[in-house]
Amino acid sequence: MKFSISTAVLAVALSTAPMTASAQQASPPGAAVAALPGGLSMRALAMMDRVSDPRLSPDGRRVLYSVRSTDWDGNRGVSALWVADVSGGEPRKLAVSTGGASTGRWAVDGQAIYFLSARGGSNQVWRADVEGNAAVQVTTYPVDIIAFKVSPDGRNLILSLPIFIDCDTLQCTKDRIDADNRSPSTVTGYDRMPLRQFDHWNDGRRQHLFVQPLNGSGLAEGTPRDLMAGIDADTPSQPQGDEGEFAISPDGRNVVYSTQSTPSVEAFTNDTNLYSVSVAGGATEILSGVNEAPDFAPAFSPDGRRLAWLAGRRENVGGDQARVMLAEADGSNPRVLVEDWDRGPGSLSWSSDGRSLLTTASDDGQNRLFRIDARSGEITPLTGRGAISGVESRAGVLVYARDGFDAPTQIMTGVGDDARTLTTHNVEAMAALDLPEGEAFTFAGWNGEDVSGWVFKPVGYVEGRTYPAVYLIHGGPKSPWTESWSYRWNPQIYTSAGYAVVMVNFHGSPGYGQAFTDAINDHWGDRPLEDLQKGWAAALSANSFIDGDRACALGASYGGYMVNLIAGKWNGPWRCLVNHAGVFDVPQLMNAMDLGNFIWEFGGPSWERMDLYREFSPGDFAGDWTKPMLVLHGSRDFRVPIDQGLATFSALQRQGIPSRFVQIPDENHWVLKPRNYVDWQREILDWTARWTAPTP
Repeated sequence: MKFSISTAVLAVALSTAPMTASAQQASPPGAAVAALPGGLSMRALAMMDRVSDPRLSPDGRRVLYSVRSTDWDGNRGVSALWVADVSGGEPRKLAVSTGGASTGRWAVDGQAIYFLSARGGSNQVWRADVEGNAAVQVTTYPVDIIAFKVSPDGRNLILSLPIFIDCDTLQCTKDRIDADNRSPSTVTGYDRMPLRQFDHWNDGRRQHLFVQPLNGSGLAEGTPRDLMAGIDADTPSQPQGDEGEFAISPDGRNVVYSTQSTPSVEAFTNDTNLYSVSVAGGATEILSGVNEAPDFAPAFSPDGRRLAWLAGRRENVGGDQARVMLAEADGSNPRVLVEDWDRGPGSLSWSSDGRSLLTTASDDGQNRLFRIDARSGEITPLTGRGAISGVESRAGVLVYARDGFDAPTQIMTGVGDDARTLTTHNVEAMAALDLPEGEAFTFAGWNGEDVSGWVFKPVGYVEGRTYPAVYLIHGGPKSPWTESWSYRWNPQIYTSAGYAVVMVNFHGSPGYGQAFTDAINDHWGDRPLEDLQKGWAAALSANSFIDGDRACALGASYGGYMVNLIAGKWNGPWRCLVNHAGVFDVPQLMNAMDLGNFIWEFGGPSWERMDLYREFSPGDFAGDWTKPMLVLHGSRDFRVPIDQGLATFSALQRQGIPSRFVQIPDENHWVLKPRNYVDWQREILDWTARWTAPTP
């Protein structure tokens, strides 16, 4: 089918910069854009090892961790297990990683390693010798394993399996799925929400916790038993929950898990509770039913006498800062350990001596590790700059993963002057680079309140020269920029292409206090926009090397929403705009996205607050759009469905505004496949280079 270009469209395009014929065609695969000398290329970023999930051996002498490398020809990531000695030495890759291996967990005696692998055709648990040289398959279920833990007594595995809750056997679930796949009919009916989650349609299966007994050789023996039998709920939660949603008592007798167990309202609330069930069988008990907000991240103390968890304060409030709760192991006598800490913990674990809790939280543009005294509630920050994850303490040893603007993730041990890096992944690649440091700045934003951000000089910066710039706008909207190494929106990709980079944590960003985060509620389109305007002015004023007349604004998700709003309300400074997975029509989005409770960002459903929805809906201001825009969207995106991107492009094209739509058929809200990432990023850099080129 051929398309004609209207006279108006052609006239506008020719009056700015010619739209070449090739620009109207599909992008060639595998293209690469060269970075400046000393800069980070997109291909180099895509090929870097991704380090995560450190796990200490029971004696605290070794750390097992995961590394995802890139199979460029296969356009996929490949997971492997590595081991490093805490005392030092070169880390080594385990031989059993051939065929793929992830989620490595030590056996109780430290003499074997359990892990997940799909090498046999489905995702199952395998068991390797302590050196990782040979492995045997532990489970042979007809369904994939979602997550697992080894019971502290070594007698069982606790696993999460996707099942139909009315099936008596795992084979029943497999048979039903196979029958559906064989059926010539594709008609599917639904009686309640959620219909779909992130990138897939619901098929009726639930993720349930099972107990699988192990024999003396550490292999599965007997039939797994459903610990959540008859419960219409998920653990871990769908679509992106993890094993942090359930905990096993140190004696191996009980499991505490978090779930939302009211199916009729499941899609419309984030209220979850903690439940306890005996591994031996028996009734399930609710531990946290009083709190009408999320209760999650359960963690038993090492002696098994206490249970800690995180408890939200308010139902359906994004960015709500959870409180740290402490109770007896059976949930009795709960108390708030820390009441007035104006930060939001996102993970929870115990120190190995049981005297303190360890948590991570966004804090002034960092994602720091904190220690909380289990008696007094006194809070001590343990790390400074950078982003911390994967925290574990055993046998008096602490390990965690750390990344930053300066480097991708490494595994570390100790804190402060005792901090040491245990791994060396990507060190050679990073040594060849000369990347600029993010320079923090603060300015008076909305209501005169302090707002923070960063400015980056371009790679190869020369004093006295001026450079084009990109303004990166974060998503969420309550997902702040932190000093971390991103594989999607990494500022160093843009510095390496010769741009100055500006990033701002506008009102709504966590890490600056609850009031700062709450300021965006009912104010998606005014207070953050004011921050962005004032932040841009502050960055230009303090950095004469930024050429404000050659700048583009870029954003994804909420950042894409803001780009669309900027197009109608603040388009003056920009040569071009880039919108990935952005929002065009807010009422339509809130009623079509996979998160049914997200409407509370606007205080309720659209039909009750339509004036507010329309006030901050970018499409209502499309008549004022004038600047060239690149629109990118994944077809499997159910968080911000692709209709939003199509509507944006249609509005641009109807008005003759230079524009380009890039569809990624096999990606969701994110761009995950390495070749797709490189081509997606190339589209962005091609677009910004075209429009920020010096005027002849």
